[in-house]
Amino acid sequence: MTDVQVLTLQEIEVLAQRALVNAGTTPENARPLAAATAETEASGIASHGLAYIPIYCEHVQCGKVDGKAQPVRSQPAPAVVTVDAATGFAHSAIELGFEALVPAARQYGVAALAIHNSYNCGVLGCHTRRLAEDGLLGIGFTNAPASIVPVGGCRTVVGTNPFSIAAPDSDGSAAILIDQSASVIAKSEITKHAREGRPIPPEWALDSDGRPTTDPELALKGSMAPSGGYKGVGVALMVELMAAAMTGATLGFNASPFAGTKGGPPKTGQFFLAIDPGATSGGHFTERLTALVEEMRDQPGVRVPGDGRNAARRRAKRKGVEVNSATIEKIEMWL
Repeated sequence: MTDVQVLTLQEIEVLAQRALVNAGTTPENARPLAAATAETEASGIASHGLAYIPIYCEHVQCGKVDGKAQPVRSQPAPAVVTVDAATGFAHSAIELGFEALVPAARQYGVAALAIHNSYNCGVLGCHTRRLAEDGLLGIGFTNAPASIVPVGGCRTVVGTNPFSIAAPDSDGSAAILIDQSASVIAKSEITKHAREGRPIPPEWALDSDGRPTTDPELALKGSMAPSGGYKGVGVALMVELMAAAMTGATLGFNASPFAGTKGGPPKTGQFFLAIDPGATSGGHFTERLTALVEEMRDQPGVRVPGDGRNAARRRAKRKGVEVNSATIEKIEMWL
């Protein structure tokens, strides 16, 4: 067997769907997660793609996530949508929430979606990009189990806590897609290095004594390095406020880890804002956005946030995606 296999996006989605259903997930809950897995692989983010499927399956079996959950949506105010994910997969809750969020944003100019009792939502930019494809400026926040020590502290308080902004172009896509965590690197990247027995750069994480380390196993027992020092901690706190405090979800330092089988459901949260650019810009949004993007592209070597993922998706549609054979073998154990 070769080290990698080339799969089409449809094959990736079917493989993920089958494994999730066999592990005890309903087809309805598995579908959006499988679709997001294929999109993630197509975008070149293998650390959050198929490699996570065996973990998801294990978590369904041990009860960390309820594969049969039925999220419950409510609308406490005209432009506010809330979803109780019922300790199920975030993707199902987000899909249900977006069904009400998008029309509310179009009607009122801006609308918010708050999700609690949720689980890992994967690549946050996949969700904000969907809002951009609907012609809305999408802003998303999601909190995670604590893995970052605040500057001057000794205990982890906040997670890697990513935020994402997707700005719509005039062609039904995202002209700019910002998707970044509060840490130097996503924790899943360190997990991936540990799984493959590869060292990590010393600037990625700290060991349990607070010293930089190249050993991914020691890093997983220690803490993530915040991006930009105290500025990264500030970003993580902002996301914690939006994704946990504003949604009523569990704070990161009380949430069970996304990795391993210990602890019950993490019950973290997601928060999305959908804004109609036409309602706020006086009709100048597209003009201003185009000028901004063109100013960046006018400089050789400059990439607009989202360019890399867009190029990867175009390539994946033509040529498929190379997937580590060991990852496929682990998934096939669930079939």
